[in-house]
Amino acid sequence: MPKKSEKGKGDKAKDAKAGKQTEEKKDAKEEFQHRVRVSGVILDGNLSISNALTRIKGIGHQISGPAINVIGVDANTKLGTLNDKEIEKVENIIENLDKHLPGWMLNARRDNETGKDIHLIGSDLTMKNRDDINIQKSIRSYRGIRHGQGLPVRGQRTRTSFRKGVTLGVQRKKRG
Repeated sequence: MPKKSEKGKGDKAKDAKAGKQTEEKKDAKEEFQHRVRVSGVILDGNLSISNALTRIKGIGHQISGPAINVIGVDANTKLGTLNDKEIEKVENIIENLDKHLPGWMLNARRDNETGKDIHLIGSDLTMKNRDDINIQKSIRSYRGIRHGQGLPVRGQRTRTSFRKGVTLGVQRKKRG
């Protein structure tokens, strides 16, 4: 009777295969990142690349599709499966969207300071928007005045909507 410690040649081969498979599973688990930092934003690695990029302020579905085409990756692949080089390539393309997309797709066309078409993301977009509103207020344009008063800017009616503060409702005149 063979002892339990003695194994045949076939048993050793099975153990080696099992060891390789567990190592491959560990490598696959280590490769997948549940949280991925792209352009200063921490994104969920379980999302597809197209949906994950839309979580970055300034990038919507219209921008993420062409950006993914430039990257050369399938839009349905999970963001967590990308390696560091591919993530770096994604960040590089997001930073240089104005070079890869036509001018009409960018969000800051004919910039006041540079005169160029650029695409802003994240906090740069927020600061640019605030600066544009402050410029409108300082030159006392109609839109700037409406922003300053806290009223709707784009021509909406104000008789029933946007009623806040002191004028909450309509009151009748008192008789007598």
